[in-house]
Amino acid sequence: MTLTCNGQPAQVEDLLPALVNYGHFTSLQVRDHAVQGLDLHLARLSHATRELFGSELDMAQVRAWMVQALRQAGQGDASLRVTVYSRHFDFRNPLAAVPVDVLVAVSAPVTLTAAKRVRSLAWQRELPQIKHVGTFGLFAERRAAMAEGFDDVLFVTADGEMSEGSTWNLAVHDGERLLWPQAPALRGTAEALLKQHWPGAQATQPLRLADMAGVKAAFACNASGLWALEAIDGHVLPGSQALAEQGRAVLAAVAWDGLG
Repeated sequence: MTLTCNGQPAQVEDLLPALVNYGHFTSLQVRDHAVQGLDLHLARLSHATRELFGSELDMAQVRAWMVQALRQAGQGDASLRVTVYSRHFDFRNPLAAVPVDVLVAVSAPVTLTAAKRVRSLAWQRELPQIKHVGTFGLFAERRAAMAEGFDDVLFVTADGEMSEGSTWNLAVHDGERLLWPQAPALRGTAEALLKQHWPGAQATQPLRLADMAGVKAAFACNASGLWALEAIDGHVLPGSQALAEQGRAVLAAVAWDGLG
């Protein structure tokens, strides 16, 4: 992995403020120096910077740093994580205006396709609409689910509405339509692209665990891939592989946006 801060090789003093755990990020896959849904990733960074720091992010500069980081790593295919934080942020005075900093991490490319069995949990991330760096709960709950023999965890609200997975979005098919949960969640870039390009009927609505009896197919998706959900809480979903293949075909037809 290579790591830069504001376009320069990251130093220890650049990384120490990240221990405050206040910031946000986006993760994306790069293939031949291009990204699917690049505008969605950049919009996510811009919006979250405004919400968490009250300032504007220079998106042209961020994009240039992304290109530079890939060039320095010598990789045209990669996993890229862009993190926005501030070396000057003081948790004792969080309203103080501070400049933001941008970390760009480059690592090996990833494509996720393996089917998974998940269990549900009544739990919700803080500020679910923001892809913030407070990921402890996500990984702790995923670990707990795996310790019980599952592959991952699906979060539901206190009244039983499904929202999102640990690091992914959920879609189910009721035999007629592709359905997306309406509950508060981080709306992912893969979800947005699928909603835009899905060829059949679809809807966003409350999806309750209690209504899953008639559902025969579901998939999970994020910027790293799309995979079938074989079962939720032991409820087997026999049509998930076919649905996931359809989802991957839809994404395969989406154009890739050049970074440079």
